[in-house]
Amino acid sequence: MLDSITSGKPEDPAFPHQDDALEYFVITFNLNGQSTTVGTEADTPLLWVLRDHLNLTGTKFGCGVAACGACTVHMNGTPLRSCVMPVSACAGQEITTIEGLRNGEQLHRIQQAWIDHQVPQCGYCQSGMIMAAAALLNNNPNPSDDDIASGITNICRCGTYPRVRAAMRELAATASDKN
Repeated sequence: MLDSITSGKPEDPAFPHQDDALEYFVITFNLNGQSTTVGTEADTPLLWVLRDHLNLTGTKFGCGVAACGACTVHMNGTPLRSCVMPVSACAGQEITTIEGLRNGEQLHRIQQAWIDHQVPQCGYCQSGMIMAAAALLNNNPNPSDDDIASGITNICRCGTYPRVRAAMRELAATASDKN
């Protein structure tokens, strides 16, 4: 990990978020399958690096205290709340955002199930919800309703939980049919 972080003040225009009074770190991690380097303060939350530095706006800000889950991404396949994760902790790690879930032009099967079951209402929380669902299904391809409730702790103010469960049940049935 230490090889993935260096300190200093990069002069490169690729690091536009600089302030002469602050010490910046150059941090390298794998983002959606691509090696990515950013220059920022080490304690900057990953969420703001994704949104402000890398222009990946699918990951949303909801609460800033890791309670709502709108900012959920994966680190090495494990879901985490990016609003409280310092980007320095991501050095050398594999980060996947909602933008990296799809395969080229083909939606991930969870994204398609969300469409088929009309899960989103306002849609604001859904990228985080989908990322939590993807992690749950990777670890448990046939989750019960209790598994879904405990594995997807994201908050949806529109109350789309019944449609989330319906989509997850279909995904589990499809996975069972393949076995």
